[in-house]
Amino acid sequence: MKKAPPWRRLQERLGYRVAFILAIVLLPLTLISVMKSLAVREESLARSEAALMGETMRAASAELRLIQQARGSATVLANAVWPMVHHPDGCAQLMERLVSEDSQYSLIAYVPENGISTCNSAGTTFDFAADPLFQRASTEKRTSFAVKAVGLVSRSSVLVISHPVFDEAGSYRGLVSLSLPHSGLRIASATSAPDEVRPLTMITYDATGSVLTSSRSIEEIERALPRDRALAALVGDDAFSFSAESVSGEQRIFSVVPLVPNELYALGSWPPEDDYATSGLLGAAPILFPVLMWIVSLIVAWLAAERLVNRHIRKLSRSIKLFASGNRMVGDIDVRMAPIEIREMAGAYERMTETILHDEAEMEDIVHQKEVLLREVHHRVKNNLQLIASIMNMQMRRTHSAEAKSIMKGLQDRVMSLATIHRELYQTAGLSDIHTDELLASIVRQITSMADRPDRRLTVHSDFADIRMTPDQAVPMALLVSEAVTNAIKYSQNAEATKPAELWVRLTRPSDTRAELTVGNTISGHRRASPEGDHDAAVKAGQESGLGTQLLSAFAMQLGGTVERTENEDTFELKVNFELRPLSDGEERNAAAESA
Repeated sequence: MKKAPPWRRLQERLGYRVAFILAIVLLPLTLISVMKSLAVREESLARSEAALMGETMRAASAELRLIQQARGSATVLANAVWPMVHHPDGCAQLMERLVSEDSQYSLIAYVPENGISTCNSAGTTFDFAADPLFQRASTEKRTSFAVKAVGLVSRSSVLVISHPVFDEAGSYRGLVSLSLPHSGLRIASATSAPDEVRPLTMITYDATGSVLTSSRSIEEIERALPRDRALAALVGDDAFSFSAESVSGEQRIFSVVPLVPNELYALGSWPPEDDYATSGLLGAAPILFPVLMWIVSLIVAWLAAERLVNRHIRKLSRSIKLFASGNRMVGDIDVRMAPIEIREMAGAYERMTETILHDEAEMEDIVHQKEVLLREVHHRVKNNLQLIASIMNMQMRRTHSAEAKSIMKGLQDRVMSLATIHRELYQTAGLSDIHTDELLASIVRQITSMADRPDRRLTVHSDFADIRMTPDQAVPMALLVSEAVTNAIKYSQNAEATKPAELWVRLTRPSDTRAELTVGNTISGHRRASPEGDHDAAVKAGQESGLGTQLLSAFAMQLGGTVERTENEDTFELKVNFELRPLSDGEERNAAAESA
């Protein structure tokens, strides 16, 4: 049987199957735990984002108030500046007084339609005609906001608030511009949470993504910027929050609040809550913990199956395999610590082995008794045949006819051959099958020993293949060999009288299902005819076959073969080729006899 691969043998183990079934059972619970943990993390993240949104809007509220205040100032100034436009010195003084009273502005100016401003807080002339911000404000003719990278006075980034100026007739006459430096924007430094726990970082940037101000130093600004999103992409009309990794590689939550839509924005950020911010294995704990518990449960199930079941089953399996292979030592099957089902199975196995051993012992006794009885029967048959041969010998002494003596002598030889067969037949190994090499060797040895005399010297050559036959074939073959060897001894003679005659007997197996028996002997040129019509002379003379020939033919017919004779100048050979019967025939016949 082909040995299964290791992975297949692993799948067939009880521990694997128990763990596999448990894995299927626990998998939905594990998935629910993982999903619940992820939901908790998402909920925690949403809370952090909402909290950051509130903190960012609170921190930017001062800037929003300042911008709204600047817008109101621009509206009031636009309504009041037109009457003073015709008095350049008075207009300039008004602008200078406003800047001195509110130092948060770096420049306040009135810019007429031509773009040349002489009425401003700087007391000088500015040409705004080519300034894109001036052109856009003149076209829109409404309050507008714009971020200018370099202010004319502050030389730094400023937020420009513009408001159109109209005359009494409602005609557009220019605009009022207030420049609010970013250094003047107030970003709240205090938050509702302590800085050491979750410090809030605030920066402002324009629509192009340029950072204008920051609550941290320029060296630490990387912690406040998202890595995978550009600031220019974080523009819009609505506030929003998101989670991302900062440029420095720290996980943070970001919130964007538009101070002036499409112009000025505030970006606040802080670390997420501890249960979400933890990195590495601890950060993955909400997912890893259910998965690890699932894996540990499978390992525990495997070990439990190994401890409670498999080791006891392996112990029983080793004992059963040894017992099945013929070893009648049951071995160690101590399963006292096993579950009750395995203990009951081990007890049943012990009782079964005891029953089998007891039955085998009884069967051996019965077989031995039958063998003894069978051998006794054949011993008595042999004795009876020898008694018949002795009576025939006594009768021959009283007979004066040479022909009668010859006939009785032939009968006596055949009776002794039958006695020899009964003595040797069941001394060979087996009852349902017989080893022919043992049987034929004993018969040939017995017959040649009886025929060997000083005046008849023989040289015997025998070669028997180890062929197992049923008794139905072994008995007629033994009788055929006995008859053929007896006749061969009777008529064997060497062409040279000084040399012993040669006799050969062979049993070969040409194929798996056929056997061939050969009996041959040397002869001289002058053969004597048998009184009974021997197999040489009677056939050659064309007479009716003698008794020996008839017996040989009858025995060959019982074997299922035919007799073939070959004769030349110095040798005579007899061959019988026959088909071997299956050994199962003898076993079935023996079983039927025992049941009867």
